Amino acid sequence: MASVLGILEERETAAQVRVEGLREEAARLAGVLEAAEIELDRRVIAREELVEALAGSAAETIAVTVTVTVTEAEAETAPTPVPGSIVPPWRGGLPVTVLAPDYQRILGVLEERQPAAGRRAADNSSGTLNCSAPVANFIP
Repeated sequence: MASVLGILEERETAAQVRVEGLREEAARLAGVLEAAEIELDRRVIAREELVEALAGSAAETIAVTVTVTVTEAEAETAPTPVPGSIVPPWRGGLPVTVLAPDYQRILGVLEERQPAAGRRAADNSSGTLNCSAPVANFIP
């Protein structure tokens, strides 16, 4: 039978081994923590520099935008459509060209399918769109 003193010595040795392992792990984690803190500092500096650069660029853009004359702003009545752009809210007299190219093609197909006598989808003199005729074909 093992003595009580022997059992206590075994437990003490096991505790010492565990403490040494934990100290090694703590030292390793301290190194990992230091590297992570250095990386964090670098990223904070990079973000701050980017914000400063963007602020300077925005100030230049605002200065250029302010110099645009009112007549140039009035000359552009509708932005140039791009594929996937949102359909603008309806206003009387809007030309078909305010629609994205895909929508313009759809309206072209609808206009081609209408009988020649009933074509009212586009007013050729002004280029404005009258959607009542194409829509009437789809209403039961």
